Amino acid sequence: MSSSIKTARFTISPLTAADREAFTAYRATEETARYQGWEATYSLEDADGLIAGQPESFPPPEDGWLQLAIHDESGALVGDVAVHTTTQPDTYELGVTVAPSHQRKGVAREALGAVVDALFGEHKAHRVTAETDARNDAVGELLKSLGFTHEGRAREADFFKGEWVSLDSWAILASDRR
Repeated sequence: MSSSIKTARFTISPLTAADREAFTAYRATEETARYQGWEATYSLEDADGLIAGQPESFPPPEDGWLQLAIHDESGALVGDVAVHTTTQPDTYELGVTVAPSHQRKGVAREALGAVVDALFGEHKAHRVTAETDARNDAVGELLKSLGFTHEGRAREADFFKGEWVSLDSWAILASDRR
């Protein structure tokens, strides 16, 4: 990745301090936090810590995470894509969050699709994965639309926010894209 990935409607680049207020605003909602690993009490200090700890490269180094900001044509932050370089060679894990006011408008599909394309194209990925809360039907449909295969469900495998939840595993291989 050069400094950013461009799509028809978005610029995708590493999250910076300039994004902290908008990033915090959409993370600090019950709707956004529901299936995510943070609470709706997400604060500016939480954002500052995440931004300060970011690696400087895409993809991040082995076992590192990088948060990529999704900016629309006006420069507004509308969501983010998380990229994790796993300990397996050429294997990455992804996550996506879209601000509530921008959901169901194709933001996640366009941005996640562009990141997947960059990983398989420029970075020669072998495998890209996602693990999702099984209750989140929207993200399952999104991943299917991008060519991911549902590899299975681990039933009540995670004690998350006070309840047992099932986790869905998704993956797409370089060979799936040929």
